Amino acid sequence: ICERQGVPVLADCAYIGAGPWVTTPRRRPPRGELSPTQRTVNRALSQARAAVERGPARLKRWRIFRKARCSPNRMTSIAAAVLTLERQR
Repeated sequence: ICERQGVPVLADCAYIGAGPWVTTPRRRPPRGELSPTQRTVNRALSQARAAVERGPARLKRWRIFRKARCSPNRMTSIAAAVLTLERQR
């Protein structure tokens, strides 16, 4: 869907080779080093992804998401309630 809509996707090293529309960091070549430009690009990519990674990390602190044994349909309303509580914090 992202490819068809032209939406860029930022991903970590686990998604290398996922497709041309997925932007991943450059890996260090064997017995080599990255150029300063490549390191700068990797750092910028990590900074852009950090804000997105913090969202799920904050939700994982809530025990209900770690030990939930209910229907996924109910989890939507539970997630909405937790997000409301997080905003009030």
